Amino acid sequence: MQKDLGNYRKSYEKSALTEDVISDNPMELFQKWFYEVEASEGVDEPNAMTVSTIGLDGFPKNRVVLLKKYTFEGFIFYTNYDSEKGRAIAHNPNMCISFFWPNMERQIIIKGKAEKIAENLSDGYFESRPDGSKLGAIVSNQSQVIPSREFLEKKLKDLEREYENKEIERPKYWGGFIVKPISMEFWQGRPNRLHDRIRYSLQDNFDWKIERLAP
Repeated sequence: MQKDLGNYRKSYEKSALTEDVISDNPMELFQKWFYEVEASEGVDEPNAMTVSTIGLDGFPKNRVVLLKKYTFEGFIFYTNYDSEKGRAIAHNPNMCISFFWPNMERQIIIKGKAEKIAENLSDGYFESRPDGSKLGAIVSNQSQVIPSREFLEKKLKDLEREYENKEIERPKYWGGFIVKPISMEFWQGRPNRLHDRIRYSLQDNFDWKIERLAP
């Protein structure tokens, strides 16, 4: 099987990223870009992000998850702590997350360290979820091998009967991680592949060093 993709071409011409329009703090620029992507209505899930971890087998692995909150401190998402990604983070908290918004010809690449958020914060988010999503978190032994789809659906039906008219509490193996950035690179597509790349690097005094990278 073979397909040559060498002729795929696109000229990026929608915007520019120059030093006179950026903030001293990268989270302010992230918020500005996120708002602009939301307003453009050109992306179904602007909070979809690629999460990259180093697995217990030593290989990197990427997967797309949903960002659920961001603050000046970092980026929060939720998962099963016993999943492949959860175990990878427990073993090595250094990770990368990235956003790609093709309609705006933008991406953001973030390196940072992940840590579990406080249990009461995970409780609060879990309580806000629909009952179906709550039960889904309990049903799924995430990343484990299962015999069939029917096996999963039977477990769900059994749990629906078990929790009928009962409060569904967050399982201890499910909760949030916050990724605290140490580096954030903002990429804006430009013509002739001379893209704008601005990198923020966290310094020992907690200021951010701002540098332009060659495309």
